[in-house]
Amino acid sequence: MSNEAMKQNGQDETLLRVEHLCQYFGSNKAVDDVSFEVKRGEVFGLVGESGCGKTTTGRSIIRLYDITSGNIYFKGKRIAAGTQSYRDNIKAAKKRFREESEELKKQGSTGAAQIEEKKKQLDKYVAEQRELLKSARYDHKNCNKIYAGEALLEVEEKYKKLIAEASGAEKARLEKEFAYEKKIAKKQKFITKIQMIFQDPIASLDPRMTVGQIIAEGLVIRGETDKKKINEKVYQVLELVGLVREHAGRYPHEFSGGQRQRIGVARAVIMNPEMIIADEPVSALDVSIQAQVINLLDDLRHQMGLTVLFIAHDLSVVKYFSDRIGVMYFGKMVELATSDELFKHPLHPYTRSLLSAIPMPDPDYEKQRKRITYEPLKEHDYTTDKPSFREVLPGHFVHCNEEEFKRYQEQVQE
Repeated sequence: MSNEAMKQNGQDETLLRVEHLCQYFGSNKAVDDVSFEVKRGEVFGLVGESGCGKTTTGRSIIRLYDITSGNIYFKGKRIAAGTQSYRDNIKAAKKRFREESEELKKQGSTGAAQIEEKKKQLDKYVAEQRELLKSARYDHKNCNKIYAGEALLEVEEKYKKLIAEASGAEKARLEKEFAYEKKIAKKQKFITKIQMIFQDPIASLDPRMTVGQIIAEGLVIRGETDKKKINEKVYQVLELVGLVREHAGRYPHEFSGGQRQRIGVARAVIMNPEMIIADEPVSALDVSIQAQVINLLDDLRHQMGLTVLFIAHDLSVVKYFSDRIGVMYFGKMVELATSDELFKHPLHPYTRSLLSAIPMPDPDYEKQRKRITYEPLKEHDYTTDKPSFREVLPGHFVHCNEEEFKRYQEQVQE
């Protein structure tokens, strides 16, 4: 289903929302205050140089890491929440109260009354932050349990009436089917609606398992026990990604890089996800094979109505495949816009630097092409005027301070 068709069907909705995502490893801020939304049915590209936090963002969304702070919502429900920001807020508020109290003490009785009022405000604020922290912990821990409970209710509603109206052999069949579906529903996890395709196709496949076992593993974990049904699904998905059912009995080392990545794609789509996170799925492949895998993902996107978070460092590939693009640098989202808008009006100097590195199959152009080097200390002065993520044009966001914001607005109006 195309994006246009989805919009006509009222499906132009936010499927994934990332709010102030922070992923810290000790003092290393791998992802720092990143926010964005992904609409249902679109391809959202995430680009930047190696080490900028793209993959960490994807892994945090799919909960391979417990996030430090921020919130991740999928289909309007919080699937991951960090707590560090709430603790930091409480700590900062207490520190600020102590500093203000020291100053107010010098004012005598007048200051004492103000201190008492500020203490009440502090207690109220701390109570609010602790309540938010408690809620974040609960959602993070219980979102899958809640989802499994909802899935179980759906199954019960579906079969209750059917069983009541049936009799004899048909009733026995429905009762058996109901018990099977109920067992699967109890093991459902919300996060399985998001699947990931990893960067290295050989490292992400278990060399001791056959292709059939690798692809079927998610179904088995979910509670599927009917081997005939599992095998049929494996064969269907193998053919869907351009392989044949005979490949199910082979091992990963018997395949080429492109075929292995197709196996990785098959393992993701067999779970019938609503969203796929493709973590540089073509960077380890030959150029000719890259195009095949990209076209495969594009075909699957339309056939299955998938939403894709496409992570890459090659802007030319991302432009071809993505509806909107977010540019990351050192853990920060520095620019976000539609694909056409980003290439037409690249505002942040790092984005311009990335675009200048794209080679073109034109000798005359290549002779004149000038590489732009991004040097943050020369480009920005954030000593007093601090930057934030601002909307320069509708849908076009840039990480900048007030002075840069005005300059960027002037640039796009020229």
